[in-house]
Amino acid sequence: MKLSILVIFLSITTISVTFGQDTADFFTKADAFFKTKVTDGRVNYSAVKGNVADLDNLLEAAKKINVTESNANEYQAFWINSYNLLVIKGVVENYPLKSPLDVGGFFDKEKYEIGGKNTTLNDIENKLLRAKFPSEARFHFVLVCGGLGCPPIISKAYKPETLDAQLEKQTKLALNNPQFIQLNKNKIKISQIFEWYKGDFTQNGQSLVGFINKYKTEQLPEGAKVSYYPYDWTLNEIK
Repeated sequence: MKLSILVIFLSITTISVTFGQDTADFFTKADAFFKTKVTDGRVNYSAVKGNVADLDNLLEAAKKINVTESNANEYQAFWINSYNLLVIKGVVENYPLKSPLDVGGFFDKEKYEIGGKNTTLNDIENKLLRAKFPSEARFHFVLVCGGLGCPPIISKAYKPETLDAQLEKQTKLALNNPQFIQLNKNKIKISQIFEWYKGDFTQNGQSLVGFINKYKTEQLPEGAKVSYYPYDWTLNEIK
């Protein structure tokens, strides 16, 4: 009886360690990929297409990775990186192109096997991240859709141990970027991200301006009227 319990315990421990190793390896390799393929918020899609093995091997390994919401930082970091990698994969499969919207169903039809699931990009964003962690509005500043209108992709992976600091940094960078929050005298224009996902930014009675001012150094007038500038879906590629 004791031997059976020991065998079961060792099996469970082995599975847990294996998953942990796979996850750590994924973050390490994703970090190396982003460092070599991303510069100043743009992706070298041509280079990725010329040697797609690194990306394919990374995504192949990610198929078997299991993350759970109980380890929120690991879970969120895995799916944020996976989203950004799969956007690159989707672009490369259709490259050259001018915009991800040139590909029908790019976000809501094309399915990928990853993290033990068969899912679309929209489902990663909306079902696996936003729905699971509804109070985390900072997702919108790290999930990169491949268009220049999105906050820029970074040249490193999001990792569990640094995730909160990375979310905070990218949110502050976006909301202090004069191209992202456009001020012209008394007129304020903000990204359509705030229009499409308004509920994420106005939880608990908070205003859009109130959310922005939490991260913006130069405060916007509370109660200021805002409008939305058109989203730029031009591909975020290195030319």
